[in-house]
Amino acid sequence: MQRIVIIANGAAYGSESLFNSLRLAIALREKEAVELKLFLMSDAVTAGLKGQKPAEGYNIQQMLEILTAQNVPVRLCKTCADGRGISGLPLADGVEIGTLVELAEWTLDADKVLTF
Repeated sequence: MQRIVIIANGAAYGSESLFNSLRLAIALREKEAVELKLFLMSDAVTAGLKGQKPAEGYNIQQMLEILTAQNVPVRLCKTCADGRGISGLPLADGVEIGTLVELAEWTLDADKVLTF
């Protein structure tokens, strides 16, 4: 089984970088021989917030919840979340706060690390 970590940095609705990383994650998760983990850093941590209501187009919260429902670990960088004042806010279902130490472990265990 191939182990893949995706690290995303882009703002939830600022560019399509995060959206594209989630599209890829969902497509990869459909493959049976893949173990996937997702770590959101920088402005991407805001994607983990519950209650998103975009006016049109894609919904990042729903995409994250699709992944967590498929047992994909989704972590938000604690330092990044603290810096943006969102650590105490409600998170999307299955999304958790993670640490750089956790990301380092994921990276060392991974066969591939993709960054967006």
